[in-house]
Amino acid sequence: MRTVSGGEVAGILVAVFWAILVSFLAVALVRLAQTLRATTKLVADVTDQAVPLLADASAAVRSAQTQIERVDAIASDVQEVTSNASALSSTVASTFGGPLVKVAAFGYGVRRALSGRKADVPAREAGRTVIVGRTLSAARRKNRGK
Repeated sequence: MRTVSGGEVAGILVAVFWAILVSFLAVALVRLAQTLRATTKLVADVTDQAVPLLADASAAVRSAQTQIERVDAIASDVQEVTSNASALSSTVASTFGGPLVKVAAFGYGVRRALSGRKADVPAREAGRTVIVGRTLSAARRKNRGK
């Protein structure tokens, strides 16, 4: 039998250590390769799903832009109609407002005069008289005649 020297034991220990280290590194590399494959598959799946989603989002944004342009056009049309209605209203008020007030006042005066004649009662003196849009009391009316 042969005896094993200290150098040979050290060599065997170094060989065993290297064998364990290589096996550990091999296992780590295999796991790293599996993780990289899974990551690659995940990125490919995300890419496959993201492209249609981005296309849909782009279409939705374009549609929203179109709708915003339509609403803007409608709002400007409504603003134009509002200004036209305001102008028409002021034109009608200035055209017919004054004459209608005069016609109403004339009609009121005629009714008042006819109602006093029908009853054969002299028209009583009113407490107020309307003169060109102003109201005078009876006391001021007496002073005005002098």
